Amino acid sequence: MSCDFLSLARPGVQKLSPYVPGKPVEELAREFGLRPQDIVKLASNENPLGPSPAVREAIAAALPELTRYPDGNGFALKQALAAKSGVNTAGITLGNGSNDILELVARAFVGPEHEVVFSDHAFAVYPIVTQAVGAKAVSVPAKDWGHDLDAMAAAITPSTRVVFIANPNNPTGTWIERDALEAFLDRVPENVIVVLDEAYTEYVETDDVPNGVDYLGRYSNLLVSRTFSKAYGLAALRVGYGLSHPAIADALNRVRQPFNVNSLALAAALAALEDEAYLIESRRINRIGMQQLEEGCAALGLSWIPSRGNFLAIDLGREAAPVFQGLLREGVIVRPVANYGMSNYLRVTVGLPAENQRFLDALKQVLARV
Repeated sequence: MSCDFLSLARPGVQKLSPYVPGKPVEELAREFGLRPQDIVKLASNENPLGPSPAVREAIAAALPELTRYPDGNGFALKQALAAKSGVNTAGITLGNGSNDILELVARAFVGPEHEVVFSDHAFAVYPIVTQAVGAKAVSVPAKDWGHDLDAMAAAITPSTRVVFIANPNNPTGTWIERDALEAFLDRVPENVIVVLDEAYTEYVETDDVPNGVDYLGRYSNLLVSRTFSKAYGLAALRVGYGLSHPAIADALNRVRQPFNVNSLALAAALAALEDEAYLIESRRINRIGMQQLEEGCAALGLSWIPSRGNFLAIDLGREAAPVFQGLLREGVIVRPVANYGMSNYLRVTVGLPAENQRFLDALKQVLARV
């Protein structure tokens, strides 16, 4: 190859590293000669229940129309989201996962002359979408592994166009309480868009984590992003959405790709949204699994960051990379988070009870030999 094509890319893109997802089961099976059915994957914060019967039926019913383009406006899903959230359909943007919403915000509102503010140890997509459009990424030091909202407010300058906040935060599991969020929103200039990333909000069962939708009427510069990939169990179908003032949604829809959410995803999301029993069971499995992981870690003398998501960041008290590799050899996939500045931590998704126990047993064995 005679041409250095990377040199032709935008400077921000040149500095990026590709996003590295959790290792697939099939890849690990090939690498270590394991049987896929013997591997436990607790790396990507997926719902361990699998899709609900209602979702399977909805997908089956949509199959005969695969030769047709999907509804580019997502009319039925938007109607259902509006009824559930109380947000007018004009303020709803559908995305190919909530990551798509984050990218649409950057593409619609941010340019090379702008800054984007987010916290250390926050979702890796925030700096990716910022640098991809050539903007300056402003990463604010965290406080107790979570967002320091006072410091983030102080980091806002006349060049700031977007602030990303994850609540609960991935990969730490930390959360922002109601009073702190309200005080922050009061300080943000109205020409700075605040994206409140609530990918894990359906797992929250306590009153200390606010619902972003409650603030949309008070703050026209607020956008709440959510996903069907986590508690609703549709990670493979990639469907998410943003809730905002209609003017913000209008701007996003101007850069949104036509038909960005496929027909099967639209049908599945609509069925999932109506399946309250599945959501309740997802929360129950997460609740008992989180307790199981915490008790298991305590028995091993390990600490962790308290979490309101469906995952736990566990402090190994040592470099996590050798432990991660040891777990892979045991057929257990978790997530190292050194790329988030957390080299001593592993992020572990809450699985089914047998999966959680498999992880804890493997962790005990690996810690004893590395």
